[in-house]
Amino acid sequence: MKICIVTPYVIKSDGQGRANYEIVLEAIRCNHQVSLVTRKIEPDLCDNPLIEFVSLTVDKFPTELLRGIIFAQKSARWLQSHRHKFDVVLACGAVTDAASDVNVIHFVHSSWLRSPSHTWKIHHNLYGAYQWLFTALNAYWEKRSLLKTKVVVAVSDNIKCELSEIGVSRDRIRVIYNGVDLDEFTPLSSDRSQFGLPDKVCLAMFAGDIRTNRKNLDTVLKSLVNIPNLHLAVVGNTERSPYPELSKQLGISDRVYFLGYRRDVAKIMQAVDFFVFPSRYEPFGMVVSEAMATGLPVITTAVSGVASIITTECGIVLADPEDGKALTDALMKLTNDVDLRVNMGKSARTVAEQHSWRVKSEQYIHLLEEFC
Repeated sequence: MKICIVTPYVIKSDGQGRANYEIVLEAIRCNHQVSLVTRKIEPDLCDNPLIEFVSLTVDKFPTELLRGIIFAQKSARWLQSHRHKFDVVLACGAVTDAASDVNVIHFVHSSWLRSPSHTWKIHHNLYGAYQWLFTALNAYWEKRSLLKTKVVVAVSDNIKCELSEIGVSRDRIRVIYNGVDLDEFTPLSSDRSQFGLPDKVCLAMFAGDIRTNRKNLDTVLKSLVNIPNLHLAVVGNTERSPYPELSKQLGISDRVYFLGYRRDVAKIMQAVDFFVFPSRYEPFGMVVSEAMATGLPVITTAVSGVASIITTECGIVLADPEDGKALTDALMKLTNDVDLRVNMGKSARTVAEQHSWRVKSEQYIHLLEEFC
């Protein structure tokens, strides 16, 4: 089978990029030929004889919005000339103006635009206006792309519902949850000192984009004020992030450790006691399932797609991401009960083992083989 995958990234360190990477690995394990029309791929894929890397460079353009527009145009032109070579074309969202056979949806921009937590509705400034324009245009292109594809893959049940709300018929939607690397994310112990983290304290972890309000770190920091024996490790790019300053204003900066963007997230997870991720809008939340695979109890919200795999034995799912008291109670519960954390962590690993990347990528390949 000859497969073409159109997507900005095929890399391990990006949520959507990781899913693409695992699909490619399974495809070449099955001896399929894969052409990757992309901006960046993982180095270990570059020299494989079954993989063709079609690099579409757009990094010289000044904003991610403009880079996305140019990428979609370039990929469409390339497909127009080469589409006849492939048995199946897989795209990821509004990444090309050309038609695809399968379109994998990791994020529904129309739903985020309607959310009361959208950045524009909270920050009426130039940055907020840019975020509105970015989301609104992507919502429009997203709907247009979905009209040009045969099968739509939703990475969670939440996304399936959101796709139905914008007019995608349910009989065209398949649900394939995102997976987790059970070897990289595994219950081992890491020395906290290598990350500059304190020993002999209860240490929670948060990881995600902390430059906007969507991941809801602000509510976590405000809850931390009421739990003086809890410390927090934060992984995420701090450039233009308001949260280091917020932690100072709240008087908790001595208990919050901003570690910046990291590629060793799995090792940091092995050094903490539990994971908190009360996102305001999250199509899946792969970082939560990775924490579960590491053997950590998790706290997240019902709006996160990953919530559908979390049982009461392994985590706490909050009904409302804005409910600061409920989050504080959940944090306090895990902070003060070591035995509960241990038991929940074991259950979390058991659940994660049912969602390996190998299982998920096999589902993708079976779907693509239907077009042959």
